[in-house]
Amino acid sequence: MKAAGMDQDMVNMFAIAAGTLAIPLLLFMASFMLWPSSLIKVYYWYWRRTLGLQVRYADCAGYRFCFSHRGKPGLRPSILMLHDFSAHKDTWLPMLKYLPKHLHLLCVDMPGHEGTTRTNTDDYSIQGQVKRIRQFVETIRLNRKPFHLVGTSMGGTVAGVYAACHPSDLCGLTLICPAGLKNQNESKFDSQMHDVEHSHYTLDIPLIPSTPEEMEEMLKLCSHVRFRVPQQILQGLVDVRIPHNDFYHEVFMEIMSENSKYALHEHLQEIITPLQVIWGKQDQVVDVSGAAVIAETLPGCRVDLLENCGHSVVMERPRQTAKLIFDFIISQQGTESVSMKKKS
Repeated sequence: MKAAGMDQDMVNMFAIAAGTLAIPLLLFMASFMLWPSSLIKVYYWYWRRTLGLQVRYADCAGYRFCFSHRGKPGLRPSILMLHDFSAHKDTWLPMLKYLPKHLHLLCVDMPGHEGTTRTNTDDYSIQGQVKRIRQFVETIRLNRKPFHLVGTSMGGTVAGVYAACHPSDLCGLTLICPAGLKNQNESKFDSQMHDVEHSHYTLDIPLIPSTPEEMEEMLKLCSHVRFRVPQQILQGLVDVRIPHNDFYHEVFMEIMSENSKYALHEHLQEIITPLQVIWGKQDQVVDVSGAAVIAETLPGCRVDLLENCGHSVVMERPRQTAKLIFDFIISQQGTESVSMKKKS
C-alpha cells in the first residue's frame, strides 16, 4: 500500500511538472498565433540584451532621440550607425554580433522612426535628417572626438551628406548600398517606381507593404538570399508596420522629391573623409553600378562588392560586413599613425 502511494505521488509530481512546463509553452504558441507582432518586439529586446546593448534617450529642445549603445569611448573611434528607410535601430543587430565588444557602438532611430520623436512639422528630407542627426551627435557630445559613421540605403544617403557638411566630426565613413545617386543602371525597384509614378502614386509603393503577401514580396526585393519566413511572422511584421505606413509614405515622398532624390550625388565631391563602400552585387533596390559612380568621383575610396548578396547586406552578410568595417577602421588608424610619425 505504501509503495502504491509513493508511485501515485511520483505520478502526481511529474504531472505537476509537466503542467508547469506546458503552461509557458502554450502561452508561447498562443502568442505566436494571436500576437506575432508582440513576439517580434520581445525577440528584439532579448537579442539586444544578449548582445549587451542598452536603450537610451537623448533630449534636446523638446525633441527626443532613441538609441541603443554598447561600450564606452576608447582607443578605437566610436561608431554611429544610421539605418535604412522604414527600419529601426535593431536593423543592425545581426552585424553587431560580430563586432568586438570593446568598441563603442551607437545605433540611433532615424528622425520619426521607432522611438525617436515624430512630428507633423518636421523636415524629413535628406538635409532635414542630416540636421537632426547632427543635433543628436551634439546632444550626446559624440563629436568631442572624431567618430566613424555608417549608413545603409537611406541612412547611407544621410551619412554621405553628413560627411560632406561636417567633415571635422568624422574619422571614417562607411556607405552600404547608399541611395541618392545617379546610377548607371536601373534596378528592379526603379522600374517598379516608374509604374507607381505614372499612376500618380495610386499603386502601392513596394517598400511600404500592408499585407503579408506584400511583405513577402518586399523581402524578396530586398534580399538575394531567400529566407523562409512563416506566414505568422510575415503577419507580425506587417502588424508592426501598418500603424506607421502613413508616416513612411510621407518620408518616402520627401526623400524622392527633387531636393533629396540625388542628394548624395550632389555632395560626393565635398566628401574628404576616408570612405568605404560596401554593396551587394545582386541589389535590386539600388543598383550596384552606384559603387562605380562613387569610385569615379572619389578614386581613393575602398569598394567591397559582395557576391550573392542583395540590398539587405547587414542581414544577408552580417559577419562579412562587420569584418570589412572593422578592418577598414583599423587600416585608417594605421594610416593616421604613420602620418603622425612622418610629421614628427
